[in-house]
Amino acid sequence: MALDQQLLEEVESRGDGVAYLRLYRWSPACLSLGRNERASARYDRHRIEKLRLPVVRRPTGGRAVWHDREVTYAVAAPLAAFGSLGESYRAIHFRLLCALRRLGVPATLSSGPPRGARLDIGPCFSAAVGGEIVVNGNKLVGSAQVRARRAFLQHGSILLEGDQSVVLSVTRAFQSAVNTTGLAQTLGRNVAFEEVMEAVLETWARPGEEIETMDSPRVDPGALAFFSDPAWTWRR
Repeated sequence: MALDQQLLEEVESRGDGVAYLRLYRWSPACLSLGRNERASARYDRHRIEKLRLPVVRRPTGGRAVWHDREVTYAVAAPLAAFGSLGESYRAIHFRLLCALRRLGVPATLSSGPPRGARLDIGPCFSAAVGGEIVVNGNKLVGSAQVRARRAFLQHGSILLEGDQSVVLSVTRAFQSAVNTTGLAQTLGRNVAFEEVMEAVLETWARPGEEIETMDSPRVDPGALAFFSDPAWTWRR
């Protein structure tokens, strides 16, 4: 989270059109909360601590996600490169859709205009909004965005396996089943992180765009301390 926020701030300050795509996985598995979720009221902090579940709060919005068998992506880019919130949301999902179709996934973009989901209707993967990636009506990629004056950060999770039951197990009120799916269930085989990463990198660029791969920059200690602080994680 600290590094993604750092990339957003860099794009915001540079103003030269450079954008970043970051693909990563979590070790250990972790529960992430949306920026604006009322986490203290919605989630059982005592149970989370009893189960020793690592938990962080994202700089982006949306609802809780269990990051285990999945691929997390982050795009930090100038607003001018992708347009409005709805335009950028759909454009990024379309690029990811191209990668998933290369893997043989019969995914589509859900109908309707992109919009923020209500924060009181369960985990991130409990329902898709317009422009999100679905398979047979079930959400495959969950995303959220935060926008600064000249740049934005969009986070998302591509499920390798569709199990988000951990979120339900620590949610106080919402106990309905969540109809999620993952690449393993869709394709009938295990899909590795590296396979998805390669497909995304192979299909991401558009005419006139150049992609240069790079190692992750060093995380600013101040940002790392901020996102590690329980005062931020449980701020509301």
